[in-house]
Amino acid sequence: MVHDDIIKDLLSNEWVQQVDSSVGPSAVAAERTRVESVELVLPPHANHQVNTFGGQIMAWMVNVATIAASRLSQAHPTLRAIDMFTFRGPSQVGDRLLLKAIVNNAFRNSMEVGVRAEAYHEEGPNRHINSAFMTFEVLDDGGKPRTLPRIRPEPLEGQRRFQEATARKKIRLDRKYIISRTQGEVPLSVPWDPTNQVYLSFNNVSALKMLAARSSWRLSCEKDQVQLYTLEQKSMLSFKIECEVDVPAHRAFDLLAELSNRPSWDSHYKKCELIQLVDNDDFIYRVVTPSVRHGAMGSPTAANQAKGILQDFILLASKRKPCGSGDPYVIALRSVSLPTHPPTEGYNRGEVLCAGFTILETKDNKSLISYFNQASPEVLPYISTDIAGLSSSFYHTFCSCSQYLTRNRL
Repeated sequence: MVHDDIIKDLLSNEWVQQVDSSVGPSAVAAERTRVESVELVLPPHANHQVNTFGGQIMAWMVNVATIAASRLSQAHPTLRAIDMFTFRGPSQVGDRLLLKAIVNNAFRNSMEVGVRAEAYHEEGPNRHINSAFMTFEVLDDGGKPRTLPRIRPEPLEGQRRFQEATARKKIRLDRKYIISRTQGEVPLSVPWDPTNQVYLSFNNVSALKMLAARSSWRLSCEKDQVQLYTLEQKSMLSFKIECEVDVPAHRAFDLLAELSNRPSWDSHYKKCELIQLVDNDDFIYRVVTPSVRHGAMGSPTAANQAKGILQDFILLASKRKPCGSGDPYVIALRSVSLPTHPPTEGYNRGEVLCAGFTILETKDNKSLISYFNQASPEVLPYISTDIAGLSSSFYHTFCSCSQYLTRNRL
């Protein structure tokens, strides 16, 4: 009911950058995707009270949206989701329905089509009775989403639709992976047991290696050779940020393994203190992160974030050197619980299921650095604006990381 207000609030925040709608000459003008169709409501289309079946209106709206999507992609699109389908008023037998559709925004592998339905008689004004936003993909021969051409929005009204489509993408991410997720049933952190240290450390490293080995990572966005990938698995969203730096792999490993120095280059780390030295390769840190000023609306952590409450994490950090040629250096992170460090007043205790760095040596003594995170509801608000395209904090963070590594290269 407050969807429009949420979008306006989201786009007005100072930490959200205006979505760049400047595109190259290969972009498709949004006006070329515009579709209008007129349908006459007949008795078979209505119930015994002569009101048009809602399902019939939806079918007509999907038809025009599919045509609009195909004009952008020049191929048959597949409907993936219908968002905010709003019935604003009825129509009756004898009405003409004017159905309008246009592609609002094209993301890398999907597009949003806005659809509007108006009813009218031969005399009288048009009545706005339905509207919806539909997400389409175009699949290749292997069943994977194709890369879509960019869209060039019209001035003013087209720019507004372009921006709001990006905001709706973030809201869908938050709704799917934060709000809808059941909290408190299964804690993500595991109790730290010194007698079981080898097993916990092994699982920590193995989980990161398994996440990195997944083959279904999808490129979400790229900026100056810094790539952001996403991976959707049931109710879990993982992300990977990757770039190459001109620093030897062994040196990058030594620098990144010192988590205490991370606040100097990562704005998401306000404080990082070593609370237990397990051995030469395993450490336990307490990490303090800034609040997310406007988190997922309605999420379990939104109330705390709105108040500006900081988050803290108790993390087991396990670093491992390559076992053989071609293997990466690994710095794995996951949440553990310590009786000596319970949740404290003034901090929202967050949890991390699996995160960390892999560092692979490449040619010319350079390193391919990949950061992975199996995003929990406490972590996802920091990255969902980047995935949606509303900000690029991942790029600035990795630029700071690259500068930090380069300064300390020797």
